[in-house]
Amino acid sequence: MGIFQRAASEIAYLRGALRTLNRVKPIKSTPNRTMCERMEEVAALHPDRIALISDRETFTYGAYNGRANRYARFVQSEGIAKGDTIVLLMPNRPDYLAVWMGVARAGGATALLNTSQSGQALAHSIAIVKPKLAIVSVDLLEAWQSALPFLENPPKLFVHGESAFDAALLGFSPDALSLNERVTLTIDDKCLYIFTSGTTGLPKAANINHYRVSAMALGFSSVMEIEARDRLYDCLPMYHSNGGILSTLGVLIRGGSVVIREKFSAREFWSDIVKHHCTRFFYIGELCRYLLNAPPGPYDRSHTIKLICGNGLRPDIWKSFSSRFGIKHIREFYGATEGNIALFNFDARPGAVGRIPKWAEKRFVVNVVRFDVEHERPMRDKNGHCIPCLPGEIGEIIGEIIDDPLAPANRFEGYADKKADEAKILRNVFGEGDAWFRSGDLVTRDEQGYFYFVDRIGDTFRWKGENVSTNEVAETINTHAGVAACAVYGVSVPGHDGKAGMAAIMPSDDIPLQLDRLVDHLTKNLPQHARPVFIRIRREMDITGTFKLRKIDLMREGIEPPDTAEDIHWYDTGIGQYRVLDSDTRHALKEGRLRL
Repeated sequence: MGIFQRAASEIAYLRGALRTLNRVKPIKSTPNRTMCERMEEVAALHPDRIALISDRETFTYGAYNGRANRYARFVQSEGIAKGDTIVLLMPNRPDYLAVWMGVARAGGATALLNTSQSGQALAHSIAIVKPKLAIVSVDLLEAWQSALPFLENPPKLFVHGESAFDAALLGFSPDALSLNERVTLTIDDKCLYIFTSGTTGLPKAANINHYRVSAMALGFSSVMEIEARDRLYDCLPMYHSNGGILSTLGVLIRGGSVVIREKFSAREFWSDIVKHHCTRFFYIGELCRYLLNAPPGPYDRSHTIKLICGNGLRPDIWKSFSSRFGIKHIREFYGATEGNIALFNFDARPGAVGRIPKWAEKRFVVNVVRFDVEHERPMRDKNGHCIPCLPGEIGEIIGEIIDDPLAPANRFEGYADKKADEAKILRNVFGEGDAWFRSGDLVTRDEQGYFYFVDRIGDTFRWKGENVSTNEVAETINTHAGVAACAVYGVSVPGHDGKAGMAAIMPSDDIPLQLDRLVDHLTKNLPQHARPVFIRIRREMDITGTFKLRKIDLMREGIEPPDTAEDIHWYDTGIGQYRVLDSDTRHALKEGRLRL
């Protein structure tokens, strides 16, 4: 990094950090002022300004605020009081925000259920938060009913979209709550439960208190540099913090507008943005990759997007995405909904998830510690303490937990199921009695303080005595012609130490996948130990609502998938090519007659 580039980076981080800290700082000095009051104040200032736009409904600030007041009175009439929980199962739409804001004004907490779940998985999410009532969209009533056989005590159900419920709701006043209707809240009270995505198991319900909601909204209003004239396009699921808080309240708190689409569509993405005159959008996961893989269109450059914000824009497509769509201002960030680590890439350095300059290290108590991939635990020195990574070393990123009312951002609020808390806390890290939040992510940090995501713990595996990053392998495969999407993971093979790499690939519709050319691509771009031993050709991919590939079933099935129509190939080192894994070869592997 040259002297001028370094100076520009320092200025960008100084401005970004100070602006964001100043925006968030007043929260702890006014502990009784939650987002409930803040949104009332914005609505009072701009009652007729458009707040929320969708194909289903459009709300002005006054209408949104009034709708939230109706929900507050409705749930109070059903006995919801401070500390009680309801569950919400509803597709993306403006009324989604009104429901949980109304419940919050009544003192309750809303658990935002994943709209792609059903059956036992949905029942698990419902049961762990112990709700008193449920508001379920008529569109998702079938999914709700599929969970009922697995619930011992189902909550009272109200079906949003049925005439009886809609009429009952309109019977409540949209006016501001009176003094005797208001509930005294502080920033320490619970507001939401947001579930982890569950890509590798059952989801956990993270406690989101009013401080965190306010910090998310105010902080990201600064990170995205939102002004009242801005319109943000949001096609991310609103049951997660990115789609439901950062990209919505982060705009509304500044008097801007949010265009809400029920689901992401690569084909209609840019036309939607042009139609609604959007100036921002929020991305996550592989959304940018899908847009880049889509055929060129008339709106690729005719939009008015000035800045985008999100996480998961990978290094292999960063520059090409920015160049094709003419977007220079990219605010990549790193953080977990329940965690106490927040990193921001204020100067759009390609591939970095954020940076902590030297002058900010005392303010942001974050570290990277050496990690034992084989045993999946941080390494300890002879004194039993964790070992900080040197620049360029891969390790787990952790954040110090400080239980101090004056430092609420450094707390760890945990989960609805308290048994899940301890697994996320690392104790006696650098001294006796200290505690740090475990991110579960492997990263590297360079000498300038930039952080780069490497992989999720549990995804990285050992093969031939070397660590293999599934993320690195997947990015390499995804750049090959003929690949639409892929998931990389390790599988156990009898008679072999560690885990062999396997890539589940969904071929592109446009370009045939040629395995001999894939071999050449892998040979040029990956060391031998990282090249997948097995290739599974998939007809479709199981993808979460946040565009993450769900790998738990793939890992469980290994080299013997129940779907025999999906070919598995193995890499034959003797001929340097992939061959079909037939029954004879499987038996040879099981019996130890074939070494990989």
